[in-house]
Amino acid sequence: MKYVLALDQGTTSSRAIVFDHAGQIKSIAQKEFRQIFPQLGWVEHDPNEIWSSQIGVAAEAITRAGLSGRDIAAIGITNQRETTVVWDRRSGQPVYNAIVWQDRRTAGLCDELRAAGHEALFQRKTGLVLDAYLAGTKLRWILDNVPDARRRAEAGELAFGTIDCWLLWKLSGGALHATDATNASRTLLFDITQQAWDDELLEIMQVPRAMLPEVRDSSAVYGDTDLLGGGRIPIAGVAGDQHAALLGQACTQRGMVKNTYGTGCFMLMNTGDTPIPSQNRLITTTAWRIAGRPSYALEGSIFIAGAVVQWLRDGLGIISSSSEVESLAASVPDNGGVYLVPAFVGLGAPHWDPYARGAIHGITRGTTSGHLARAALESIAYQVTDLIGAMQGDAGLTLNELRVDGGATANDTLMQFQADLLGVPVLRPKVTETTALGAAYLAGLAVGYWSGLDEIAAQWQVERVFEPAMGRDQVDALRGGWDRAVGRSKGWTQP
Repeated sequence: MKYVLALDQGTTSSRAIVFDHAGQIKSIAQKEFRQIFPQLGWVEHDPNEIWSSQIGVAAEAITRAGLSGRDIAAIGITNQRETTVVWDRRSGQPVYNAIVWQDRRTAGLCDELRAAGHEALFQRKTGLVLDAYLAGTKLRWILDNVPDARRRAEAGELAFGTIDCWLLWKLSGGALHATDATNASRTLLFDITQQAWDDELLEIMQVPRAMLPEVRDSSAVYGDTDLLGGGRIPIAGVAGDQHAALLGQACTQRGMVKNTYGTGCFMLMNTGDTPIPSQNRLITTTAWRIAGRPSYALEGSIFIAGAVVQWLRDGLGIISSSSEVESLAASVPDNGGVYLVPAFVGLGAPHWDPYARGAIHGITRGTTSGHLARAALESIAYQVTDLIGAMQGDAGLTLNELRVDGGATANDTLMQFQADLLGVPVLRPKVTETTALGAAYLAGLAVGYWSGLDEIAAQWQVERVFEPAMGRDQVDALRGGWDRAVGRSKGWTQP
């Protein structure tokens, strides 16, 4: 029996999961790596540390399953998106740390591009808003600030890529400089309708075309690797993490929606063959590209979701482990009028305010750590609800259910509150590792391990349904408080 190996390179850890033909987990391995904060609002990773952690857990997952490389039918890669790496083509060494999607150093550049009247052009061609979290502005910063980088890039000496591209390069020993259509869609340099790098955007961003990887389908045999023993294994699937999760959740039909609760929160709605321009400051993106045909999605991004619980642990010290937050939040009957807006790095969709900052409103002498924990959990659900409203408005579709995945979905209190706010069922699947599963599906499709999307959709199983139970008057009152809190947090560091 053959298996598929998924490499899930995330914001805080590298993971590898071996899946069987039923889409069930055979083994899993994970390793965290350093988060580097050189200045306020800056977030970096060491690309070599990402690589060593990822290849290490890949080998560990295969060994834990009692397998060897010859038992692996294909490898799929999924990755934290927008995080940007530039490296020397000859030596393979990065010229600077990876600039992480959370990094805000290019907010000023985005302001300049808007002031120059480019925002509508970028949105029309790329489906994106001009925001610092996207890869193109990070690449521009490296070219402008790393000594000699621009000259070397123009001479063809440097390669650019998102993390999938970096891993492909390393796995193939430098033979592959490629990415897939989903990751290319996150750069501000790629026309999602034409499915190609765009010369006009490259000129505006001052990025040499010679740096760019080849763009391929999300499900395709890219090449192979011999670094995991047992001969050469095909690398056959690549997708950004949220796109992979959309497929892992079997959201293969138009109008289906999934939300991933990770470090951030990312919601995608499958819109089929048609890219839908957003009127509510959401992102239009490539969902995946299979057999040369792109499917599209609407997306909303929340920068701080599970990270707010990490802040309670590491910043405030009111919990010693993230798993304690649910019991602490349950120690009080409600939020006691306390709202926590976790705009630690600004606000994402639908607000897109890089100058907003975190705030806690409604504190009284009676406020306890339980109220803070509850407000932190509720802040995740409020942000998701804001996204759903914007998404339904853009697509002209009504949400019937929300499929959820990610670490925070283990928190029943959060999931129930989410269902209450939305007024629709929240469905948690049996296999919650949907990001890695989606990467496995893409790889398996390319080598014939699975027959098609219908077989994949038939494998999806629900573990629990959270039905809405809260009265709408109470929901409206709670959301009114949240709206006031968000309004007072906006523009805090505006120059």
